Amino acid sequence: MGYGYAQSRLPRCRARAYTGRMLRPITKKLPLLLGFLIAVGPISTDMYLPAFPSIARAFHNSAAPQYSLAAYFVGLAFGQMTQGALSDRLGRRAPLLVGLIIYTFASIGCALSWSIGSLVVFRFLAALGCSAGVVIPRAMVRDLADGAKAAKLFSQLMLVMGVAPIVAPLLGSVFVQMGNWRMIFGFATLYGVLAVAAVWFLLPDTLAPERRTRLGVVPVLLRYSGILGERAFLTHALVGAFTSACLFAYLAATPQIFITGYGWSSTGFAALFGVNSIAYIGYSQLVPPLVNRFGVAPVITAAGLVLLAACVALVGFAFHPLGPYAIVAGLLLSEVGFGLLTPCAMVGALSRHQAHAGSASALLGTMQYTGGAIAGLAMGGLADGTVRPMAVAMLLCAAAVVLAASLRPRLTYSLENGS
Repeated sequence: MGYGYAQSRLPRCRARAYTGRMLRPITKKLPLLLGFLIAVGPISTDMYLPAFPSIARAFHNSAAPQYSLAAYFVGLAFGQMTQGALSDRLGRRAPLLVGLIIYTFASIGCALSWSIGSLVVFRFLAALGCSAGVVIPRAMVRDLADGAKAAKLFSQLMLVMGVAPIVAPLLGSVFVQMGNWRMIFGFATLYGVLAVAAVWFLLPDTLAPERRTRLGVVPVLLRYSGILGERAFLTHALVGAFTSACLFAYLAATPQIFITGYGWSSTGFAALFGVNSIAYIGYSQLVPPLVNRFGVAPVITAAGLVLLAACVALVGFAFHPLGPYAIVAGLLLSEVGFGLLTPCAMVGALSRHQAHAGSASALLGTMQYTGGAIAGLAMGGLADGTVRPMAVAMLLCAAAVVLAASLRPRLTYSLENGS
């Protein structure tokens, strides 16, 4: 058997999870609950994308939306480093509750922000809290499964949380049409309240006390260093980081490209984003059968090449314009790479780290969102009203994905199917 399959003894994710004073079975409803919690991330980003032009006008700065998005990604990167270690030490449930409470109050601050600086600060704080909802559910999946089973669970989470990227931009466009982008953050506050209630009343803890670590700051840093020095983790994490940077360049740039540049309505842009989200979800659901048949490594290799081809096409469309629908076609093709690479990179990176899945998941997320922060700042600084900066940035990221994939150790390939 492969990494952790025999040890997990958790077939079909019906484990006995520690919940403080009692044990209770984890049912098939767990992916639904974890997906709802992870969706706090898309809710916090995708819903306010249609409001980018409105936010820029409100603060008299065209780059203000990208700066706030970059601040959010920086907060996620820093937050996940602490959340992973805390969840390995204290269990999964308590840090998740605290993080979501911080997110809820910071969302209120975003709704009341009075300047670019205040919006950036509150977005950073919201991300610090939201990072718990991003990293801890992934660690909970790793508590329960590995390899193909983990890939199936991750794809189920994407199916659940995938509703958010479809619905959130449409909600955001409704709020923009009502003339008040601040309502977007009011909705985020409500979502935070519901997430806190869901964790408090419904979520068991998947990390029993005897499996929790008791490490100080220096040992935690050494642990991160050890994880980062493991080649299989590093190469898969780089695949995930550059994939995220490619995706976030698209997220940061497209609102102003389509709404300001092409003159689309916020509703039209939200519909475009919804179509791309549906494609992303659909491709992510192909992960379990593809991994079961071919293994994680070949899927990553093929998906990376598809993403590279899509970005080459986008650059061609950017420098030889064929209209907005050619760009739409290129973005839809890129969703093949996004949908397949993200869950496979997670599985490959976490496979050897069952004993400290929270720390490994946190480090993985930090690398992903650091790439996102850099991409967001780049789109804010380089934006010229055309598709070119986005297309070139996505191409560079896709090339880096292919390079990182080529450096993965061969030893992991024969073990990815659990053989």
